[in-house]
Amino acid sequence: MLQVTALSKEHAELCPVRQVLSQVTGKWQVLIILSLEDGGQRFGALRRTIGDVTQRVLTENLRKLERDGYLTRTVDPGPPVSVTYALTDLGEELLGHLKNLAGWAAKSHAAVVENRASYDAQ
Repeated sequence: MLQVTALSKEHAELCPVRQVLSQVTGKWQVLIILSLEDGGQRFGALRRTIGDVTQRVLTENLRKLERDGYLTRTVDPGPPVSVTYALTDLGEELLGHLKNLAGWAAKSHAAVVENRASYDAQ
């Protein structure tokens, strides 16, 4: 089993599993990575693809993903100026894992909904 136990805040900050997962398993990070599967997208297109994300939240999450090396930000000076986001090799590798998780989520959704209803009825 992977070592995931942390007995203190200091140990938690040094845990590689916690360090990586905390930055890539949020709803927005997963949706951004999945949205870039077919290639780079400009900011507006990416926002439309995701739909219910605010400009501020999308910007914050794109910066985090860029900082950790999952995507690149390319500025075309134009005119007009355009910014394109695309997955790096590390992002492509992560995408493969997230696609498996997303596929499992879609397949398991009905069972999860049924379990929630059963639990809530008790």
